[in-house]
Amino acid sequence: MPNKACKFRLYPTPAQKILLAKTFGCVRLVYNHWLDRKISQYKEDQTTLGYTSCAKELTEMKKTEEYAFLKEVDSISLQQSLRHLDEAFQNFFKRPGTGFPRFKSKRKRKNSYSTVCVNQNILLSDGCLKLPKIGQVKVKQHREIPESYVLKSVTVSQSPSGKYHASISFEYENQVPERKLHTFLGLDFSMNGLYKDSEGNEAEYPKYHRQAEKKLEREQRKLSHMQKGSRNWEKQRIKVAKLYEKVANQRKDFLHKCRASSCYPRLFIKTSRINSSSIISR
Repeated sequence: MPNKACKFRLYPTPAQKILLAKTFGCVRLVYNHWLDRKISQYKEDQTTLGYTSCAKELTEMKKTEEYAFLKEVDSISLQQSLRHLDEAFQNFFKRPGTGFPRFKSKRKRKNSYSTVCVNQNILLSDGCLKLPKIGQVKVKQHREIPESYVLKSVTVSQSPSGKYHASISFEYENQVPERKLHTFLGLDFSMNGLYKDSEGNEAEYPKYHRQAEKKLEREQRKLSHMQKGSRNWEKQRIKVAKLYEKVANQRKDFLHKCRASSCYPRLFIKTSRINSSSIISR
């Protein structure tokens, strides 16, 4: 059965924000702790610790006084952190080009954790999302979820601007209706206007980053003159992050509108497949 994910904005209370910050920190701690263990183990005898052995050690670790605070957060989120680390290690050995797993930095302002739905511990209803250990969190649900969809997992994230989002994964039965293709449209990549279609129309992509470039330079210059870690520095950092977020949202909105305007009257669209890196290197 295929999966589909929907991303919704979260509005946690001050108390819930503290719990979310604790969860982000504990997930990062578990990931970095066992990444260090795996590296040491591999250097010692060329073997790696598997997920099962790491999960058993995590259970014993939470019983100690030093790491008792790990009990305060969702236990499944800690297990998922170990699973992600194990997958990263396996991917590295299968495909070295993916890169070696790196330690997660506390200074990075983008935080996230994943949890799995078990015995209805996660529910989306009445404008709220129920999360383990966090409770009912207000959510801005901008689209309806069919009753046939089964909630499988949730990834809670915090953007550099301080906003919270939940990416909810659903499982559903894929029933594709039969369609007869009547109209076709071809899209070709364009360096200046994003793309040009087979009917001669161009996307006329507005260069949002260019438009905001002067403002970004001004605000980043202000940030560089402030003392790092101060209240004013944090306020200015959020201001800069919001500017970058606005540019990213403008790009996404433009692409969604282009897709809607191109796809609505047609049933089949063909795009060209090119290697953009080879064009840049010329």
